[in-house]
Amino acid sequence: MTSPLWQAVLGEIELSVSRANYMTWFKNTSLVQQSDELIIIGVPNIFIKQQLEKKFNDIFITTLKNNGITPNRIEYKIVAPEAKNLEIEPILSEKIEPNRMSNNSSISQAYRQGLNERYSFDNFVVGAANELAFAACQSIAAVPGNKYNPLFLYGGVGIGKTHLVQAVGNELVRNNPGFKVLYITTEQFVQEFVESLRTRKTNEFATHYRSADVLIVDDIQFIAGKEKIQEEFFHTFNSLHQANKQIIISSDRLPKDIPTLEERLLSRFAWGMSIDMQNPDFETRCAIIQIKAQTNDVFLPNDVVDYLATNINTNVRELEGALNQLLAFCEMRSLEPNVDIAVSVLGNSHNRPKHLSAKQIIERTAKHFQVPVEDILGPKRDKDIVIPRQIAMYILRSELHLSFPKIARELGRKDHTTAIHSVEKIQKAAQLDSSLRSAISEIKERLYA
Repeated sequence: MTSPLWQAVLGEIELSVSRANYMTWFKNTSLVQQSDELIIIGVPNIFIKQQLEKKFNDIFITTLKNNGITPNRIEYKIVAPEAKNLEIEPILSEKIEPNRMSNNSSISQAYRQGLNERYSFDNFVVGAANELAFAACQSIAAVPGNKYNPLFLYGGVGIGKTHLVQAVGNELVRNNPGFKVLYITTEQFVQEFVESLRTRKTNEFATHYRSADVLIVDDIQFIAGKEKIQEEFFHTFNSLHQANKQIIISSDRLPKDIPTLEERLLSRFAWGMSIDMQNPDFETRCAIIQIKAQTNDVFLPNDVVDYLATNINTNVRELEGALNQLLAFCEMRSLEPNVDIAVSVLGNSHNRPKHLSAKQIIERTAKHFQVPVEDILGPKRDKDIVIPRQIAMYILRSELHLSFPKIARELGRKDHTTAIHSVEKIQKAAQLDSSLRSAISEIKERLYA
């Protein structure tokens, strides 16, 4: 049986290194001996022993220190498989009773409801791109845990997923004062789980989340590659779902497109309803601008609203940022907003073309690489065709924030996982290849010229 200390050490290391490194070098280690002077770590073979000594010794020193252990030296000893537990025991797999959590423990005091009161259904602007998601969330707010459980909302950044899922939570709290509604980002869930490992309070952590009436988890895609977090979330999900408690999850992609997501989690996410949220259309952007301006007690002329909605056509977050920039400029100078001021304030940083389309991006990319558009949209797999096709997909994602299925359709692909692979590949390659970065920048400059 793996010791609690070593569970904590390995749990923390798993979250700080890549999954490949963890599985190769760390997973099958064990704690053989512990004293103030010496820590002996068991390893399965000489090759792992050499790699840990040369490359990863500092990670063990730091992680042990985080857990209150500061030995003078660390040694690595090859241990026969039968003498050690090669598989790390699943953490928190047992059912945990709610009354086991101490109300005055330090870690439980750190937990929070997490909801922001400014997010509500009343100030959420409904349009064609989000009306299904809005209707599902209203249904949940009326009768939680009945249908759409779990509800899985996915789409690009800044399109209102966080607003909508928190609006559900706030509505439930308002109508059900005794409800335990918890909102948390996946990053916070990870941080609190690591802290519970470090402080030996994993039971309290589990009880806190498994005793919720409604659990809202934002940005679940960041669970990718974190084996122990997926283990814990799996048990939390099961506990809540079996008790007919409502689960709401958001992500930037479909569950099946989250890399290294365990099959058992994937199947459970599919139990409920998954809804794709898109960028707002022109009419919705106009309505958002008007509502945000009214919230600030500012009247915006229709031509200013049209200018903003036409030129800021990516997502709600960027739209709000442009509006705030314009309002701040006018307030500091005691000016009334008009189109001329909007152009002067936003023209340089928000000079997107009025009607930038997927077709324009594909055509401009093809022209840059001097290949026919028909080849980019066709089945050819030649390298001089595949790279421009992947770059076009990357720009469609980065500039128009299209969903992966939409990108695949625009490029004539049947399987949208091709779009996911292409975008991720170009994103990584551009960090290392200056010529690729230069090509992407030139295409964008031509698009916005």
